[in-house]
Amino acid sequence: MEPKHWITLGIAVGIAVLLVAAAHWVLRHHLAKQWNLAEFIVNRTKVSAYTAAAVVGANLALPKREDVDSATYSTINHVMVILMIATLTAFGIAVAYAATDTILARLNQTNTDADRRARRLKTQVRLLRRVITSIIVTLAVAAILFTFDEIQALGAGLLASAGVLGIVAGVAAQSTLGNLFAGLQLAFSDALRLGDVVVVEGEWGRVEELSLVNVTIKIWDERHLVVPVSNFTTTSFENWTKQGTNITAKVVFPLDWQVPVQEMREEAGRIITSSEHWDGRQWSCQVVDIAETGEVMVRVVASASHTDSQWFISCEIREHLVAWLAENYPESLPRKRTEFVADSSEESEYASQYPTSAFRRVGAGAAAVAGEKNGMAGGDPGEA
Repeated sequence: MEPKHWITLGIAVGIAVLLVAAAHWVLRHHLAKQWNLAEFIVNRTKVSAYTAAAVVGANLALPKREDVDSATYSTINHVMVILMIATLTAFGIAVAYAATDTILARLNQTNTDADRRARRLKTQVRLLRRVITSIIVTLAVAAILFTFDEIQALGAGLLASAGVLGIVAGVAAQSTLGNLFAGLQLAFSDALRLGDVVVVEGEWGRVEELSLVNVTIKIWDERHLVVPVSNFTTTSFENWTKQGTNITAKVVFPLDWQVPVQEMREEAGRIITSSEHWDGRQWSCQVVDIAETGEVMVRVVASASHTDSQWFISCEIREHLVAWLAENYPESLPRKRTEFVADSSEESEYASQYPTSAFRRVGAGAAAVAGEKNGMAGGDPGEA
């Protein structure tokens, strides 16, 4: 190429870039106040708009076929076609992302735990634009490949055996396709949304990201659990915010049989009703079970408006009642009882040395000794 061709090329690229810069300036400083999409377009197309403009400008300023030799012209033209496809695809995706950003920004204003519709739409928009982007990128790559003559010749043969190749590709990409359809199923069945509070594999956290392959869960201790999407369609998981944010806090106390249940119920009611984390719906304190080890299971229940309040009121109930029981009713704390049994010959000697022991006697002879010891001052009535 001659110097004049390079000069023309540089001027065309410079003009195209300046036009994009001017368009960005107008969008940011004049249209952004009236048009919400303007700011998002500028932010999303900072790179793609300039590269696309440069390629378009260069393409318009290319020399004619008669100005350069045939081989050089063919090479330059081929490269420009590839660049045009790549940059315009990137620019189109950026504009599409900018359009969806306006929707997501509007949804973020009401994206609380209670607004299930906003979180569902947000999940679906994010997932759909990923799917559409993947399709567009695949088509763009295919278009670039078909600009090569060798690929075009191969394409005819590939189309003839498309059925066999489709089966082979389906088997090879079974896991990937399964995750893709699983992600779409989750998003549109409303089983999982961004921001949902879930328990997966014993971990409690919030759904931070839902992609075509994985679901990222931010655990309460700031770790991140990455789970394949297909796991959510094949195994069960807990979703604490599927139907709403209301939840119930539960604290179970294993206590001794001497626990004053009525007094404990009154104290539980006092601490719950005075807590700022109680939503005012319901509370209870009941003996719900007796453990195999002998403890009485007292369960205190209090309702909360969301998961954070549920955690805090659970801790408040636990901390307060533990201190209250230890201070006022220490005999109600859980205890382990042990019963010792021995032969009568060993027992007589032991009982004479320790008359107040809780040692249990076996046999008729031991029973007589026990009767004598029970009559002594300080004897243990349980030894009979």
